[in-house]
Amino acid sequence: MSTRRLLADRRARRYLAGQTLSLVGDSSLWLACGIWVKDLTGSDGAAGLTFLFFTAPALLAPLAGLLADRLPRRRLLVVANLAGAAILLPLLAVRGPDQVPLIYAVMFLYGCLNLVIAPAQSALLVCILPGELLADANALLRTARESLRLLAPLVGAGLYALLGGAAVAALDMATFVAAAVLLLTLRVAEPAPARPERGGGMLRHWAGEVTAGFRHLAGHSLLRRVVVATGVLALVLGFSESTMYAVVDRGLHRPPEFLGVLQAAQGLGAVLGGLGSAAAVRRFGEVRVAAAAFLAWAAGAAAAATPLLGLVLAGRVSSGAGLTVMAIALLTLLQRSAPERLQGRVYAGFEVTTTVPQTLSIGLGAYLIGVLDYRALLLTEAAVVVLAALLLFRADRPSSRRAGAPARPDPATSAA
Repeated sequence: MSTRRLLADRRARRYLAGQTLSLVGDSSLWLACGIWVKDLTGSDGAAGLTFLFFTAPALLAPLAGLLADRLPRRRLLVVANLAGAAILLPLLAVRGPDQVPLIYAVMFLYGCLNLVIAPAQSALLVCILPGELLADANALLRTARESLRLLAPLVGAGLYALLGGAAVAALDMATFVAAAVLLLTLRVAEPAPARPERGGGMLRHWAGEVTAGFRHLAGHSLLRRVVVATGVLALVLGFSESTMYAVVDRGLHRPPEFLGVLQAAQGLGAVLGGLGSAAAVRRFGEVRVAAAAFLAWAAGAAAAATPLLGLVLAGRVSSGAGLTVMAIALLTLLQRSAPERLQGRVYAGFEVTTTVPQTLSIGLGAYLIGVLDYRALLLTEAAVVVLAALLLFRADRPSSRRAGAPARPDPATSAA
């Protein structure tokens, strides 16, 4: 019923259509650029660097969050999407291996742009919808994202094989422009951006502005506990980047290409989890649903430690569902618990507090897989994630729930 109500809102339909179009282009481009660099250089390492350049700007997220809180979000997203189309223009000129640095530069700028778009999208959604529909909107977008992760890379790779990398770049440029046009037709009553008074010097003022999202997370009883629990999860989440190769080779005795089957199973779980997440959030609340999603991921990690193909595949479905549901539940919690003036910075602050330990865990996992049995690593991951889930369940005590009540009026009431 809530999803039907969501799709009956013309503004919501246009917003969701624009963001889904953008996701189509993004999902197609990431894989195609890696293949492109591989073809130009013949190097796996050079191809892998495309993703590194995309993720390199991650520590600038607080600045992007401040930008999303200081400018009208719809206008910012229109400009960002048009800028995305312009950023991709140099890819149309790539012809040989000497121009690979140009691809890297484009991916770096693409990563910077994504930092701006993500918090602005989340904050604009809060302005468009009443609080009770946020979970449905987040679930639809996440389900679309996960569905596209299964389909769009194939489209991108196929388009690349047929017409080359420039064609994939042109497709992404078209989706950016289409998203900008849809946003231009969107009418949203956005509150005027807050203009805090300056005090204590310019440097101190801007430092306070940039870190406001972190301070809100630390000062909000429920969010602080959620950040701690999610940080514990992130400390081992990256282990899967290395352990899955060992699962395929040592556990299932299959060729490396079989990893695609496991990824497909995880993608299926992600889609299924996205479809049921909004109803679960409405019934049980964001924190309990996120904690249950942690347990689903832990179950998947434990199942991967067995040599049974059916159990490993079921575990991948469980992990995929868990990862998607936790993302939807936690994003909805952030949107409902942050004041309007801090929406962008709270989103960005949470991203940093989870992305940094996850990135470190990827490196740690890559080292540990060489000195430990992969099954020990998987069971350690499962145990730590169970601990994180228990921390979340503890955070959901009545006193914490009262402290975590939304710190802003309902958007529907504000718009009235």
